[in-house]
Amino acid sequence: MATVADPGTTVRRPPGAAPPVWNRRRREALAGYAFVAPDLLGLMMFVGLPMALSLGVSLFSADGFGGYTYVGLDNFRQMAEDTQLWQSVKVTLTYTVAFVPIGFVVSLGLALLVRDHFPGVGLVRTMFFLPHVISLVVVGIAWQFLLVDKKGAVPTLLRPVGLGDTSFLGDPSLALGSLVAISIWFLMGYNMLILLGGLKDIPKEYEEAAAIDGATAWQKFRHVIWPLLRPTSFFVLVNSVVGSVTGLQAFDLVYVLTKGGPAGSTSSVVFYIYQQAFTFNNYGYASALTTVVVGFLIAATGTMFGLTKGGRFDAG
Repeated sequence: MATVADPGTTVRRPPGAAPPVWNRRRREALAGYAFVAPDLLGLMMFVGLPMALSLGVSLFSADGFGGYTYVGLDNFRQMAEDTQLWQSVKVTLTYTVAFVPIGFVVSLGLALLVRDHFPGVGLVRTMFFLPHVISLVVVGIAWQFLLVDKKGAVPTLLRPVGLGDTSFLGDPSLALGSLVAISIWFLMGYNMLILLGGLKDIPKEYEEAAAIDGATAWQKFRHVIWPLLRPTSFFVLVNSVVGSVTGLQAFDLVYVLTKGGPAGSTSSVVFYIYQQAFTFNNYGYASALTTVVVGFLIAATGTMFGLTKGGRFDAG
């Protein structure tokens, strides 16, 4: 028959044996490392290694045909006198300043719209997300067809209000705005789903308590929903900033729709790097530009995390 140990009896461990709680934590840590290892390995192989190689090539004058000449920091010094580069930086900053806040507001509005259940809510969510499923190259070709001067669907629809002759992709003052609008249309469904997930995590009891206290819809959003949605919003904003500088929409749409024109009005930094590498065979300079852009994004993202405490803002 089994015997029950006296509660007052102290269980003695062999000398040098770790407490059970330490063993459990060690197993949990090892399991966590095992789950992270594949992603970490992929990150090092497909991100870390190319970044290191790019930094190495940036110190050479490379023509892409096997010719390497060590030039030290000359590629980095060349950036200060490159007027086309600074034009591309201006275009990228303008695109980011317009795309990030407008895209966030639109996505948040859609998330709030489809948060509660109503007949057909699943179909509405699918319709908003559907553009993100399509290849950006296909999106660019489709919008190029819709916006073609005078004969496109959009100019035809705007002809009754006197805008039928507007060149949305050929006018330097409108081309970048058209890219911003298409980018928002493409990404609003993806960001909507992320924000919707954050909204679903907010307990309904908080809003019900605020309603009982007489809070209006705006007051519930400002004092209940928005503070609890900050971490999710921070992720969307950081993702949007990085995407607006180096994302697919910053290159694919530019390449398909405008090729950086007209008059360089849509030439983003990423597209300019592509031109330097694959049009002018200036791989060393393109690598130097890539190194600077990556360094800037790391510094900017780290600063955003530091200032907002990872989106918690008021956390201690």
